[in-house]
Amino acid sequence: MLPGSIQISGETLSGAEIRDICESLRENSVRLLSLRGCRLSERDLGQVCRGVAESRSLAQLNLNLGIVSNINRVKQLAEALKTNRSVQSLFLHGSPLTDAGLALLNPALSIHPSLVALDLGDCMLGDEGINLICGLLPPDGAKSGLKELTLSANPGVTSKGWGRLAIAVAHSSQLRVLNLDYNPLGDQVAGMLAVAVASSRTLEVLDLEGTGLTNQSALTLLDMVENYPTALRTLILAENNISPELQQQISDLLSEGEEEEETEAHEVTAREKNPWICQNNSSSQMVLMTSGLGDSLLAETEM
Repeated sequence: MLPGSIQISGETLSGAEIRDICESLRENSVRLLSLRGCRLSERDLGQVCRGVAESRSLAQLNLNLGIVSNINRVKQLAEALKTNRSVQSLFLHGSPLTDAGLALLNPALSIHPSLVALDLGDCMLGDEGINLICGLLPPDGAKSGLKELTLSANPGVTSKGWGRLAIAVAHSSQLRVLNLDYNPLGDQVAGMLAVAVASSRTLEVLDLEGTGLTNQSALTLLDMVENYPTALRTLILAENNISPELQQQISDLLSEGEEEEETEAHEVTAREKNPWICQNNSSSQMVLMTSGLGDSLLAETEM
């Protein structure tokens, strides 16, 4: 039987429900466990964490909205992640971790062999927490690191902390999605992020919704998209003081880049699949030679 999911939101969990969750984790029958906003005792969370530690099937763990609400609960989760080897995505959005809590959790995060997505939005983090997170974005050529990172709504981080993150993003060999929405970034930090995006070879999605940006930021980002090769495909700028015209210009440029890549990919695929397509190296002009039987032969050949 393929692993399934357990998803519960906003409920007070009974002892029987906790036992069922733990049994499913130990039996490796759960791939997704979401206890979003649920109420459970510290003892019950400890039991769940021990089940997480033993599970070999669990890929996504969602403890959003206050489940990990104090240092003792952070320690329980950290112990579980030190043993667990299967979790790929960890969501702690809305947990009052603070930098102290993240410092306790960080050793387990930094050595986890499978973790690629981390949500620490609205976790009351500051610059010290950002420094720890930068360690989860190893530079090009180092060990594997996060591919998706959410740091929404952490207003305690200063421009110095965001600058440190921008440097880590610029040199990360893995990160593809970065969500910084609803942080008071401003134009200065946006400029640093533009440099980071231009330097990154992997970042595809950047969410800057509601971050206090103006047309000044938009012009910098427009220049980056227009004049520098970048992997960026999606840039979210809603709820900022940016003109719709500038937002549309940036969106159009990103769409053009995506269309060009798709066209190139289709051409490469066609050359690989169609033995009648040859490349004339001297003129770089594609020559198509057919048997005269048209598409019917291709269809029969591919069957």
